[in-house]
Amino acid sequence: MRRLLVTLVLLAALAFAGFYVLTDPRVVSPSPEIGALPAADIENGKLLFAAGGCASCHATPGQEERTRLGGGRALASPFGTFHAPNISPHTRDGIGNWGVQDFVDAMAAGVSPRGQHYYPAFPYTSYRLIPPKALADLFAYIRTLPPVEGRAAAHDLRFPFNIRRLVGGWKLLFFEGASFRPDPAKSESWNRGAYLVNGPGHCAECHSARNALGAIVPATRFAGGPDPEGKGMVPNITQSENGLAKWSVEEIAELLKTGFTPSFDSVGGTMAEVVRNMAQLPDADRAAMAEYLKSLPAVEGPKGR
Repeated sequence: MRRLLVTLVLLAALAFAGFYVLTDPRVVSPSPEIGALPAADIENGKLLFAAGGCASCHATPGQEERTRLGGGRALASPFGTFHAPNISPHTRDGIGNWGVQDFVDAMAAGVSPRGQHYYPAFPYTSYRLIPPKALADLFAYIRTLPPVEGRAAAHDLRFPFNIRRLVGGWKLLFFEGASFRPDPAKSESWNRGAYLVNGPGHCAECHSARNALGAIVPATRFAGGPDPEGKGMVPNITQSENGLAKWSVEEIAELLKTGFTPSFDSVGGTMAEVVRNMAQLPDADRAAMAEYLKSLPAVEGPKGR
């Protein structure tokens, strides 16, 4: 009996050690090495800032200036409440002391400068598609914005979700870290739309159902699902009959620019924020996004929509 007990303890220790090694942030989600990069393109960074909706989460609540990225917005979830951090260039409270590699690590791998996992409420699962050069552009743009003093509240998560190391296990199951790969069989505009929708725009993060661990269910990607903050349902944006089947490319692009639907209704809630961001993009980018969305196969969304 003693030998059996010792064996079980050793096996448990080995299992724990193996899990600890496999869930190391630098092992489970290695960041791309940026190497030598050309001079940053601030204008491209500004465009990515808009496409990514950075201000929607990170702008200080209660004020209109969307470039004051003091954080603090509370994001409710089934796991607890997340609080968007300060990402202004403030050297103490924001990311003013970060280097380009730190920013790429965060955006493409979900790893902090301290070597800890970020929770995937921060959609690095989509931002990973942005290549390092473009991430460097975005970082350079953010560094031109005003520093904002003050730190956001810590996340308030239920046990065991408050154990960050478990995010490494989540990454083992669900995270794929690779930049966007164009489809050579598709047009340049289709690929541009695919990149913007799946990467910076991170549309699937809201417009998809999730499993019990908070990961997108691949079979229902873009087919809608419960609002992540528990406020009803997010619509299907595939070519399903209850999605965008009857919409034209031009109508989808118009919604992204003005918020108006073909029936002259207007979007509200978080989608109004998305439109506010997408309206800052060039017409060609919105048209490319619409072209890509129009190409999505019909997928039946979750019940209750």
